Amino acid sequence: MSSALLIVGGLVGLLGGAELLVRGGTGLALRLGIAPIVIGVTVVSLGTSMPELAIGIDAARQGSAGLAVGNIVGTNLVNLLLILGLSALISPLTLDTRTVRFDLPCMTAASLVLLVVALDGSLGTLDGVVLVLLGVGYTLAVLRTSRQESPAVQAEYQANYDAQRARPWLPVVSLLVGIAVIVIGATLLVDGAVDAARAFGVSDAVIGLTIIAIGTSAPELVTTIVSTLRGDRDIALGNLLGSSVYNIAIILGVTILVAPGVVEVPDEILGGDLLLMVGAAVACVPVFVSGRRITRLEGGVFVAAYVAYLAWLLISRA
Repeated sequence: MSSALLIVGGLVGLLGGAELLVRGGTGLALRLGIAPIVIGVTVVSLGTSMPELAIGIDAARQGSAGLAVGNIVGTNLVNLLLILGLSALISPLTLDTRTVRFDLPCMTAASLVLLVVALDGSLGTLDGVVLVLLGVGYTLAVLRTSRQESPAVQAEYQANYDAQRARPWLPVVSLLVGIAVIVIGATLLVDGAVDAARAFGVSDAVIGLTIIAIGTSAPELVTTIVSTLRGDRDIALGNLLGSSVYNIAIILGVTILVAPGVVEVPDEILGGDLLLMVGAAVACVPVFVSGRRITRLEGGVFVAAYVAYLAWLLISRA
């Protein structure tokens, strides 16, 4: 099977599997009596990051560290610059208090922590433990702050998940099938990406930063754009930033812990893409805080920055 078919098949499997996993996890959590708002800010955010976890583990075990790290860095760049920028470009984005005071600092802190632990060019067991503990701390903080949300926000989450309370057996089946499909999709995608990198003479890091990063961000992209067009973006934005934190803390942390050895951070990522990801996270601070909104102009700048980055990546590393 050609590399292109493996990549396409893998992406389809990852996206379909992620959708099944999120639906199954959400339905099961509802059956267990977990509050919809807690599901929205934990289960969904973490569930949409499962493709990145499957890819990271498979790539690390195959010795393709650049692909594992590149996928996380690339996905967060897509989230922060392309998806967030497109959303604001379509319609100015008003930010709620929780986003400015909680989600933004957590996302920025996670990016900075990753930069610090990666400075020596490798990620070992201790680094993985630090990242996972950061993810656990973030989750506990999410659970605590979710109880303080206004009745209106809680009602919004309730309405989103009420329809999934029926058919008690369906969530379990959906969850199991989703996990299986994600694992198969990740295997296909990594095999195809590694083959493509060798065929075109580029590093696996470039494949992870481009094709795989954009492909695995498709659920967040579709959700955020659709929510923007409907004028209901609070949940989508929270999930977008939450997924960015989980990508670094839990997804990369677990990938490092299950890797057979240390995960090397390619010099090209450490000296370029990772710095840009941290820069994008830090740049969000003044944009978010100034008036608590993202204007169309600022959204356009974010999208232009991502397009320029993509062009630079393809020209300089092709």
